[in-house]
Amino acid sequence: MPVYRRLLGAGLVATALFGLAACGPDDSSDQAGGSANTPAAPAATTPAAPAATTPAATAPAGGKSTGPAASGKPSADPSEPEGFCDAPPLPAGQKWIYPAKGTTATTLVYKDTKTACGVNDVVFEPVGADKTAPFAPTVKGHLNSVLAKPKDVNGADLVKHINECLADPTSTKGFYPCSGGDYKVAIDASGKVVELTERAHS
Repeated sequence: MPVYRRLLGAGLVATALFGLAACGPDDSSDQAGGSANTPAAPAATTPAAPAATTPAATAPAGGKSTGPAASGKPSADPSEPEGFCDAPPLPAGQKWIYPAKGTTATTLVYKDTKTACGVNDVVFEPVGADKTAPFAPTVKGHLNSVLAKPKDVNGADLVKHINECLADPTSTKGFYPCSGGDYKVAIDASGKVVELTERAHS
């Protein structure tokens, strides 16, 4: 019996010493800065911010948002006139004119024009005093209307059409349907009208 008690006592002492050794500090590199038995900090549970539901905005260098992305069509500038306001330049010796009363078989009476804004196309408005220019013997006339096919005419028929439309600008029953009244004239170096082209108006 005494031998049994001695063995039991020695076993208890060894068990206790082993337990103390197991509870000592752990100096391994992967556990530096904390005890092996220290519980790990719980993971953050803050919910993620909800996704934005507004349209994407463009941020300039200053960092201030300029609102939703552009639609591709710029906004109308209230300082700009509306409609069609400019006409392409014409070659030297050509200009837009309005025939005036007094035009004869030998002489064109006309007014110069200025451009103005129109809904469907640029508008030419007569300005200033009447001017005159002789017709060249070989003058070419080109009549245009949205009511009829284009028509090339000689000087006599050109003057006939001009005078009919001066008498009734809306006439559709004369030699040829009248248009808006403005013409593109070509004047040669000697000052003679060599070509006159009516502009068709819608």
